Amino acid sequence: MGMSIDVRVAQNGRMVLPRAVRKALGMTDGGTVVVSIEGDEIMLSSIRQSVRHAQELYRQHVKSDMTSDDFIAERRAEAERDKRA
Repeated sequence: MGMSIDVRVAQNGRMVLPRAVRKALGMTDGGTVVVSIEGDEIMLSSIRQSVRHAQELYRQHVKSDMTSDDFIAERRAEAERDKRA
């Protein structure tokens, strides 16, 4: 089961994330939190978690096993061919 912690929100909207929450998000030295709102629920995740999630979604839908290095090399070769033409 997950954890549930009450966090006080100041009048100006600021709040302090408790140590347990920062630890769960892997935030040891501060950082940025991504806030997602779905219906009437709010989810917090670290940038690292958000990037990992985006990569997983990409892998589910990718139709080619071309790497970004392959893509860049292909674009450079194409630009070189265009120069010569």
